[in-house]
Amino acid sequence: MINPDRLLRNLHDLRGFGRAGNGVVRRCLSPVDMESRHWLVCRMQDAGLDARIDGIANVIGRSANPGKALLLGSHSDTQPTGGWLDGALGVIYGVEVAQALQENPATRHLTIDVASWADEESHYLGLMGSRSFCDELAESEIDAAHNSDGHSLRAALAEYGLEQRPRLHLEPDRYLGYIEAHIEQGPWLELEQQRIGVVTSIVGMRDLELSFSGQQNHAGTTPMHLRRDAAMALFDFVQILNRAFSEIRGDNSVWTIGRVALTPNAPSIVPGLAECNLQFRDPEQARVEQMQQCVFTLIEEFNRNNEVHATIRIRDESARAVAMHDSLQAALAAAAEKHAPGNWRHMPSGAAHDAQVLAMHMPAGMLFIPSIGGISHDFTEDSREEDIVLGCQVLAEAVIQLLDGA
Repeated sequence: MINPDRLLRNLHDLRGFGRAGNGVVRRCLSPVDMESRHWLVCRMQDAGLDARIDGIANVIGRSANPGKALLLGSHSDTQPTGGWLDGALGVIYGVEVAQALQENPATRHLTIDVASWADEESHYLGLMGSRSFCDELAESEIDAAHNSDGHSLRAALAEYGLEQRPRLHLEPDRYLGYIEAHIEQGPWLELEQQRIGVVTSIVGMRDLELSFSGQQNHAGTTPMHLRRDAAMALFDFVQILNRAFSEIRGDNSVWTIGRVALTPNAPSIVPGLAECNLQFRDPEQARVEQMQQCVFTLIEEFNRNNEVHATIRIRDESARAVAMHDSLQAALAAAAEKHAPGNWRHMPSGAAHDAQVLAMHMPAGMLFIPSIGGISHDFTEDSREEDIVLGCQVLAEAVIQLLDGA
């Protein structure tokens, strides 16, 4: 059995690093993020693991036990105004499962590693830590990466003395698989009064930056027919895009324009530049590719018919749609039925996770617990304590089943 008091205490202690009201601000490679990573090293050591921070800021704890291992984890960095459980839940679940199994003579022999991946939330590079671990992160990407303040990733790594540390990499023969626990970040478990979600697949995602270049001019003296208004061009294009996506969408396709910037962004000036970020997701990778091609085709057509010129930059294409492994799904489902009989369901994940990177290199699975009100990426994000405890117990049960049967 896990220790519920210790589990909740560690979650709340981690919450203290960057706490802002009910939420947390803990961006990757900020001072408070690095403080939390050193704290996580100590918690992993308490669980009997050899833990360290590697050259990309991953925190990885390794068991000294022989035999096949299960890797558990998630991320501990947050959005700019993040919730306290997003990512952190899976990291502390991993620590608690490792410690609980180490304390029990019947399970002490089982081999559990735990990871807190760096920068899942794209402060510098999305899914950075898991991509590094899986040898998918090139040095050139690290060289080019900057955060929204213009601070370079190389400088941030140097600031904390990480540039001289090796980046730890996957040893394929070591692992039976990877399991990530997470809050659902959506409404379905709560709406259907279910307490555990066994994830079947994770969506693929693209993040594109669209730029519209026109002519800045006076808002009062420039006739409408002579304007090259970048903002109006962007708004017109968004309507065209929305209609086109509506025709090719699947049942679970979603798209969002979450950032718009106008230059110079003044009431009396016709904008000369308009930019936005377009993000779209779908559980079928083929449809993700189709949606991206649709955007490029629409931009080509737009440029043939308008004096404002549009360009596209692909910001992130690292999140590919993947299915979770059948054997890990089965173990999680059996554990859920044991501890929450009839109160669990299979479900896809509409959010990106490090598990989709690991899934390209080893069997991977995911476990969800309900989010109150379906809210995430917000200070009001929360989950019930009884669901937090139940989810960790289900994870521990599945881990034992998988490793005892290996």
